[in-house]
Amino acid sequence: MKSVVTTVITAADAAGRFPSGSDLESVQGNIQRAAARLEAAEKLSAGHDAVVKEAGDVVFKKYPYLKQAGEAGDSAEKVAKCYRDIDHYLRLINYSLVVGGTGPLDEWGISGAREVYRALNLPTQAYVAAFQYTRDRACAPRDMSPQALTEFRAYLDYVINALS
Repeated sequence: MKSVVTTVITAADAAGRFPSGSDLESVQGNIQRAAARLEAAEKLSAGHDAVVKEAGDVVFKKYPYLKQAGEAGDSAEKVAKCYRDIDHYLRLINYSLVVGGTGPLDEWGISGAREVYRALNLPTQAYVAAFQYTRDRACAPRDMSPQALTEFRAYLDYVINALS
């Protein structure tokens, strides 16, 4: 799984060298932010059901046409799949927070996602809206510390940019 540490080691190994000073600074910065990332992961884990429900509800309120016949949420089963997809991305964000890199998102969530959504005629903008809402709704200190919130929002922005 790709993380800052594995990326640095892989790059140095591929170049046949020891990690450089800037490589080690990158790892050090990642380690220094680990407590904030783990706090964000813990808070997200504790409240993920509510976060998923709220984000999904906002999407269907913002895009009511999605529940019309022939659209992405025209049945209870399809609506449940939309919530499931939001949950999936939030779980990958949680994993990314734990490992300190975008590997889980890249490998299991983003690679090919836009093409799959296009092929299935699913609007990525609805998912973008869910994650934008989640990003903007999160608040320090109510939900987590400012540092943890910064880390959480960075991964939400990463997903938003990938699906936009």
